[in-house]
Amino acid sequence: MADYTQIKVEKENGIATVTLHRPEKMNAFTRVMMDEIIAAMDDIDEDDSVRAVIFTGHGDRAFCAGADLTPEGGGHVFSDPNPVEDLSDPRVRDGGGRLTLRLFDSKKPLIAACNGVAVGVGITMQLAMDIRLASDNARYGFVFARRGIVPEAASSWFLPRIVGVQQALEWCYTGRIFDAQEAKDGGLVRSVHPQAELMDVARGLAREIADNTSAVSVAMTRAMMWRLPSGDHPMAAHRVDSKAIYRLSRSEDAKEGIASFLEKRPPNYPDTVSDNMPDFYPWWDEPEYR
Repeated sequence: MADYTQIKVEKENGIATVTLHRPEKMNAFTRVMMDEIIAAMDDIDEDDSVRAVIFTGHGDRAFCAGADLTPEGGGHVFSDPNPVEDLSDPRVRDGGGRLTLRLFDSKKPLIAACNGVAVGVGITMQLAMDIRLASDNARYGFVFARRGIVPEAASSWFLPRIVGVQQALEWCYTGRIFDAQEAKDGGLVRSVHPQAELMDVARGLAREIADNTSAVSVAMTRAMMWRLPSGDHPMAAHRVDSKAIYRLSRSEDAKEGIASFLEKRPPNYPDTVSDNMPDFYPWWDEPEYR
């Protein structure tokens, strides 16, 4: 396990828990934190023992209080301090976007357990996660217009897909802070829970995935659900799911899925994401930043 300084990673019984850990700064986001989460995701995706991932923040006050506005040593807050002429220069790339694009590419299901304040990148990073849970003291804010910038972390792609354009625009236009109930009513989070119960609920969901499903099936389903709705015709989805059904129906996991059902016993799926993804995966061409 890597020696992280701004996050903590624990793996237990098929579940990885990534905790944002900057207690003195309400887990505020930095480039170091970005690099560490990306490195953790690289490790988690390569570890076939991990079946689901939970993200949360240290303590009971904040998931992540946004970008660190007072970074150690001063310097630029929202972007690279070095001036560039060419906006295709990789140094222009937004750090939050680099993180959400890595989360988007995850082969494991991601669960956000938001345990307090989540503003700016503290909430936009959660948009690339699959299931978002909130504690009853959670507070959210797409505060960019109040900081003189624009929504980042590719949230102009993620947020309208999750909550619809009208709700996304209202939250981003006003930049207001809103509570967990408004987040639930607006479709941002799946459910709201007492702080003391939040992680138990998150682990319960992760446990349900880990104990009952094929890792290959879940990885394929995640890629299909995130990527295919952007197509201009359902034929794109039909092509992929037809190929996936054809290949996976002949897999050892499919045999085990049928056998365990007929024998009324828990499944023990043998296939792994490392070795048994369908031969046409990935079916897309990865775009470049330019």
